Amino acid sequence: MEYAQSYPTSGQQTAFGALRVTFGIIWLINAWFQIQSISLGHFLHWFAENHSGESPWLHAYIGWIFHGIQLTGTLPIEVTIAVVDILLALSLLTGLWLRFFGVVGILYGLFVWSTMGALGEPYSTGATDPGPGIVYAIAFLLITLAAPIDSQDTSPPGGADVAPAAHPGGALDRFTIGRILFGLLWAFDASWKWHPYFFSHFASYISHAEAGQPAWMVAYDQFVVHVIHLIGPGICGLLVAILETLLAVSLLSGKWLRLFLPLGALFTLGIWTTAEGWGGPYSAGSTGMPGNLVGNAVLYSFIFAFFIVVYYPLYNERRPTESAQLSEA
Repeated sequence: MEYAQSYPTSGQQTAFGALRVTFGIIWLINAWFQIQSISLGHFLHWFAENHSGESPWLHAYIGWIFHGIQLTGTLPIEVTIAVVDILLALSLLTGLWLRFFGVVGILYGLFVWSTMGALGEPYSTGATDPGPGIVYAIAFLLITLAAPIDSQDTSPPGGADVAPAAHPGGALDRFTIGRILFGLLWAFDASWKWHPYFFSHFASYISHAEAGQPAWMVAYDQFVVHVIHLIGPGICGLLVAILETLLAVSLLSGKWLRLFLPLGALFTLGIWTTAEGWGGPYSAGSTGMPGNLVGNAVLYSFIFAFFIVVYYPLYNERRPTESAQLSEA
């Protein structure tokens, strides 16, 4: 008997919904601490602290935005940001107006990345990634791409018995652009891992995350650093550079995804719990990473999990095709 794969399966739809809610919780926590930072008068400080070391054109752009905020007054801008943060969280948590607020989230992430995040610049010795703003933008892009699937017919065009993500012209093919963008971002990250500084200072990235953390977290980091020194920081740095390069190649080419997507999710969770100190320390009006409470790597893990759902179809809705039914009649 021939079977047709529903498109996408209800399992995938449920998984997309669970990831959306997870992202909504992350965003809500982040928004709460950002609003506290704004109430303490840290808003203009976020801009001021990124006014050194950038490219001349970027420095001028950020200065122009900074001047515009001063002329407008910080209160209207702060209120607008707080309202947008809350509305984005509500949309993610409830699933309402996802297409509209997904686009808002993309633009918001790009704005934060290009102003407070200064596009990740300056890209100097010790840099490892371009900052969280672009990662949030990609996460919102994936949420937006998944949103139309929730309420549409789930049958694949032509009723072909294929995996949803692989069907030519199918709805899940839309995620290819997100995968390639994420691959380009990951390739950029990987390129910095081949710098000699990264190899020689590998353990220090974890040690620096200990400041202000609770005792159990410091003990955990120190254990990881001890293991790194036993193996050798240079060897560990080289292994990380190789893994990140392979992850970028897999994402860009679409090859070996079933192997590297879970590896990427586990690897980035490892970074989050060590070098990023679980996104902490957490305190009123401040974040471990400015404007991004939960840290950068956990967003990478979220995106890897999203692609696992896309490229690991959940076959829980098999049904006979119409042709098979006719042939049996």
